[in-house]
Amino acid sequence: MTLVKFGNNLSKGNALNPLLSDVFESFFNDSFVSDRMVSRVPAVNIGESDKEYHIELAAPGLEKNDFKINLEKNLLSINVEKRTENTESQEAKKYNKREFSYTSFVRTFTLPESASYEDIQAEYIDGILKINVPKKEEAIPQTREINIK
Repeated sequence: MTLVKFGNNLSKGNALNPLLSDVFESFFNDSFVSDRMVSRVPAVNIGESDKEYHIELAAPGLEKNDFKINLEKNLLSINVEKRTENTESQEAKKYNKREFSYTSFVRTFTLPESASYEDIQAEYIDGILKINVPKKEEAIPQTREINIK
């Protein structure tokens, strides 16, 4: 339950009905409502080096077993599903408010033709899922020094 603060916010344009505005502002600022109204898709960084493509997905609070990474043709999909369940008996629970916790999302990336699908590697460290997709040999830039005659 959220405590509702009522104030004289006449300067905010609430002159007609300040009570109604305060109630709606309090409702939408409640953590229960705002957490569920905001998209729960984690942020991603995508980079590239000479030999690999790098995907970093920020997903703190998860474990590596919560992730399922699939490759179908050139689509790389990251699936997460996590439920928080309490195994205590009903008699032992004494709480005034409890909200179930369920996290689920899917992120899909189209890999370029220059990606090598055989050696994709992933690791989950400190809340960041890191995926390295190597490039095909012909996509790696060849550098060499050319002698002048």
